[in-house]
Amino acid sequence: MENYKVLALKYRPRSFKELIGQEAVSQTLSAALENGKLSHAYLFSGLRGSGKTSSARIFAKSLLCEKGVSAAPCDQCDSCKNANEGRHIDIVEMDAASNTSVNDIRDLIEQTRYAPAAGRFKVYIIDEAHMLSNSAFNAFLKTLEEPPPHAKFLLATTDPQKLPLTVLSRVQHFRFKKIAYEAVLAHIRAILAQENITADEKALEMIARAGGGSMRDTLTILEQTIAFGRGAVTLESAIDILGALDPARIESFFDAVLEGKTDEATLFVKEFESDDAEMIVSEMINFLKDRLFKPRPRFTHSIIERFFKTLAETRSMLRHGADSGFALALAAMKMIEALRPEAINDAIERLENEIENMGDLNANQPVGAASAKPAAQISPAASHAIPPVSTAIRNSAPAAPAAITATKTPSPKELFEIFKRKLYDRGESLGSAAEAVVTFVDFADGEILLKFAKEGEAADRLRSDYKIFRQIAAEVFGAEAKIAPVKDDEPSGNTNVLDDPALKKAVEIFGSDIEKITPLPKSEQS
Repeated sequence: MENYKVLALKYRPRSFKELIGQEAVSQTLSAALENGKLSHAYLFSGLRGSGKTSSARIFAKSLLCEKGVSAAPCDQCDSCKNANEGRHIDIVEMDAASNTSVNDIRDLIEQTRYAPAAGRFKVYIIDEAHMLSNSAFNAFLKTLEEPPPHAKFLLATTDPQKLPLTVLSRVQHFRFKKIAYEAVLAHIRAILAQENITADEKALEMIARAGGGSMRDTLTILEQTIAFGRGAVTLESAIDILGALDPARIESFFDAVLEGKTDEATLFVKEFESDDAEMIVSEMINFLKDRLFKPRPRFTHSIIERFFKTLAETRSMLRHGADSGFALALAAMKMIEALRPEAINDAIERLENEIENMGDLNANQPVGAASAKPAAQISPAASHAIPPVSTAIRNSAPAAPAAITATKTPSPKELFEIFKRKLYDRGESLGSAAEAVVTFVDFADGEILLKFAKEGEAADRLRSDYKIFRQIAAEVFGAEAKIAPVKDDEPSGNTNVLDDPALKKAVEIFGSDIEKITPLPKSEQS
């Protein structure tokens, strides 16, 4: 027991071949060592536990191996053994988190003046380099740029943004990425095989995910699980250690959601309430991710997308302090509700097929037999005034028989109601501001005639979001529609079109010729 070493230290990589998940870094450093193209300063940055400090030690050992500078040090000579045991006289490690001052850096600079005691280089490893003070960095700059030929500097940090640009420009920067889930899983399997420890595969998958791409974090969780499971890695011990959920329970929850069983889903939520809500949401997202790459009949891509959006909103609510039970219950209800558009989509598809069939029938009728053209035969210019059928249905346009929907242009008031609903969809404050400020007059001859109130908080809000206001107007009234402000003393409507019965009928059938949308004139902006 006295010689026991934790797994994270026992299985720390001692060569670039053993470095997990950082192939680009290991290959580049190995090539530099083999070709003798060595820089005087390196910076290793990335997630905690991704191999930064281990790589710095391997690089230092490679420089000092008695058999010569090599990407594969022998591990047999005294220099390699001393490096592995952390007692090589020419490898100086400094923890910048506890040695932050300018005096600490001055002491280090003073050491660089002296030649190596045993090896060909003197290697300085500065861990958590971002913790150095500004004055310490400034004192270090000259030495970092032009060190003595025998000095090599290896800086490691989890936060490279905190390093001055003057430091970043003097080092070769290697970025360590999160270790891939598959690589972590394979590595912990190999470790357990060497340790002769039995493990449940689902428990290993859960532990690998919980590590978040950090090998050290993963091995720490693995060791806790082994201790809790009395020498074995079981699913139950992993669930208890991580505060996670049994995957079978999550699957049962989604079964209840898919079947629309609100009461059953609520019971599951009450069970989940005693656990870490953010962990539960993460597990649900991982479950959906698994279904995305391993499709199941009931988990279509559209359903997965809706569920993910709901869970992402729930995670945001939790991070802003929402009650966990309420947030999870709301998520369950929203996911059940999100399934209803499937029936609407089927109805839209049937309706579009009917429209297409009607277009084929009308194409065989004599000229003048129909009072209006089918949607499929309306000219491109006129089609701007008519929103797509599916869009009208999804935005709760006024109900109408299929034949009328396919051939009749929505009235200006109907279009304005759709426009208002879309504003509310983009944001409650935007919709309410528009409702308070804007009065609809008419839509004719490609002009959206509106009256604007100019004073008040709502008017200020509308002015700040006027770009969004115009974009939604383009979606509803047509991409080239023009917003025309109307003063109180001006006549409402465009009589040139609406007073002429023939032109009015043409607008109803073919839509308006509409001009490019423009913002409010400067004279009308307050």
